[in-house]
Amino acid sequence: MAKIWGRVVVLVLLILILLAGAAIWFDYLGVIDIKTTLAGIYRIPFIARITGVQPRSQEPLPPDAFLDLNAERLAVRLEALDLRSSEMDNQETAIAARQVELEQMAAELEERQRMLDEREMSLEARRNEAESYDRNIDQLARYLSGMPPDAAVGILNDTEDQKAIDIIRKVEEIAQESGTASIVSYWFSQMTPARAAELQRKMASRP
Repeated sequence: MAKIWGRVVVLVLLILILLAGAAIWFDYLGVIDIKTTLAGIYRIPFIARITGVQPRSQEPLPPDAFLDLNAERLAVRLEALDLRSSEMDNQETAIAARQVELEQMAAELEERQRMLDEREMSLEARRNEAESYDRNIDQLARYLSGMPPDAAVGILNDTEDQKAIDIIRKVEEIAQESGTASIVSYWFSQMTPARAAELQRKMASRP
């Protein structure tokens, strides 16, 4: 009989230990609050007489406490919203500044592109003009080479110096390509000494 009671006591102690461990674990998980639960047990007169523990009276919180807590939470949320709004304002300012910078860069690129287009058009016009001038000089050189020397010299005398020089050089170039004698020296002999000297001087100074 004594062994049976001993086993009962051991089992009861084991159950109490398990209950205590479970209570601690549930308290850790937040399922129950041990302090509040034990305080409620101590309010039972029978338990209070046995343990001799007088539980502390818990006065209810005043309504203002809940209002203060809600106000504090609201203040925290407002502060977070203000911080978020400030961050968004800073981001918006940075984006606006970057947009202005990009617009300026785009305007600069557009201006550079316009200048390049104008330069390309100008070079193309000058190239076409030079090609047209070269074709004209070649035609005049061949035309004057087939004319009587006196008539050709008369035309050269009435032609501006640079154009006359270009025609003379083209005549010499055509003669070299065809392997024939150049008529330029004869043209110079038919010009006035001053005119011939002026053209020859300019030809020497402008290779």
